[in-house]
Amino acid sequence: MRCRRVPRTGAGRQRTHCCPDGTKGRRVDYDEVADELYGLHPDEFMAARTAREREARAGGDRALAAAIKALGKPSTPAWVANVLVRHQREEIENLVELGGLLRDAQSSLAGDQLRALDVQRRQLVGALTRQARGIAAELGHPVSTGVAAQVEETLRAALADPDAGGALLAGRLTGPLSYSGLGTVDRPDLHLVRPPARPGPARGGPSRGERPARRGGDVDARRRAETERQEEARRAAEERRWRELAEARLAVAGAERDAEDAAEALDDARQRAEELAARHDGLLGRVEELTAELARTREECTRVGGERSRAERRRESAERRSTDAARTRDRARARVEQLDASDS
Repeated sequence: MRCRRVPRTGAGRQRTHCCPDGTKGRRVDYDEVADELYGLHPDEFMAARTAREREARAGGDRALAAAIKALGKPSTPAWVANVLVRHQREEIENLVELGGLLRDAQSSLAGDQLRALDVQRRQLVGALTRQARGIAAELGHPVSTGVAAQVEETLRAALADPDAGGALLAGRLTGPLSYSGLGTVDRPDLHLVRPPARPGPARGGPSRGERPARRGGDVDARRRAETERQEEARRAAEERRWRELAEARLAVAGAERDAEDAAEALDDARQRAEELAARHDGLLGRVEELTAELARTREECTRVGGERSRAERRRESAERRSTDAARTRDRARARVEQLDASDS
């Protein structure tokens, strides 16, 4: 059995791995195996996990084998979310970034603006959900409406909660996420490597050995105050720019959704109009046929009616002749009987 090259989607180091046949090749670490497995459909997960576990044991790395064996099988909604990250990572990163911008912007927006942002946010999540369903279908595993709803809920959680956003970007969800407004309800079981916190600015005054002159200190204080005012103005301008960017991104998503809906409605209307036009033309043709047939039937009815009248007259005349003939016959028979009686 030869060593396989595993695609990389996350952080991890490459190490030497012994294949089951004893030859040495490149050994994948825990992150590489996890990235590979969580990109597979749930139906393929267990067999692939068992194969990777056996490879690790054959290479003598029992700790890696145990860690691989502990990887949980993803549900179908989790798999859809994982493949969405692998195919549309930049869009998911933008979604998570947009969530942070919106959280920062909510404190300074009015109620009507927040309602408008909420509508646009739902449209963005809906558009990504449709992309996820399309990707799953292209991979040969179309998903139901119920699964799509759980994927959409996962995207909402990633938009609302930075922890959920980081979990989604890791691409190793074992189940869908949900958000209650107080935090993420369902979290993935896998460990996530978080970036180190940035150190804050140093605080405190000058050291004991520093004794600036009073006049120089006043100048420095004024300069610091001016610098702080300028920095505050810069931060305010930056926040406004990010807020405008967030609103613009949401507006684009909403406009794209509206355009898609309008295009779909136009296609439906065109198809319906074409169907009705074809049906109307067919009915008009049928009316013309029936009208011509009615005219022919009326003409034939008039002709047959005339023939019927003539036949009735002939019948009545024949009945009279038959009656007269019967009477003449009866008189003739009576005369014959009379004559026979007189001879005897």
